Amino acid sequence: MGRVYLVQGDITQLAVDAIVNAANEALLPGGGVSGAIHRAAGPELAEACRKVAPCPPGEARLTPGFRLPARYVIHTVGPIWRGGTHGEAALLEKAYRQSLALARQHRLSTVAFPSISTGIYGYPLAEAAPIALKVLLEEAPHFQELYMVAYDETTYRAYLEAWEKLTGQPYSSS
Repeated sequence: MGRVYLVQGDITQLAVDAIVNAANEALLPGGGVSGAIHRAAGPELAEACRKVAPCPPGEARLTPGFRLPARYVIHTVGPIWRGGTHGEAALLEKAYRQSLALARQHRLSTVAFPSISTGIYGYPLAEAAPIALKVLLEEAPHFQELYMVAYDETTYRAYLEAWEKLTGQPYSSS
């Protein structure tokens, strides 16, 4: 059975089978995590993305990782926050599930996620974190290791709190 790890750091530095890119529908290099992934992977990533775009919200696409330590990049599009009454929670859950379904289809056993939709898409961290972790914990048996990578302390704390609420115990990396 696989483990779910919460880490704070730079997702572009992880040597895993795949890292997940919180992408836009056109899969174009953007700001935030997407821009960082594109910069680290090199210009070949944008070219590969053009071939598999567009990607509607809730769906996922796979490209090579190019210059990243990760072998692949799974691109998924989360919802733009519009107050929570426009199906955002279901779309966010679908983005995580479709990413993992694509990983399983390609027999990938270690996958790292950023916090999808909580940057420029405005999804509140306290509401997004439990959705993300619920999916990762449910899917963990199908993988060796799943990582939730928080770029900053605020995001990391939100995932620690969500972990405790979901599991009833504090997070421990051991």
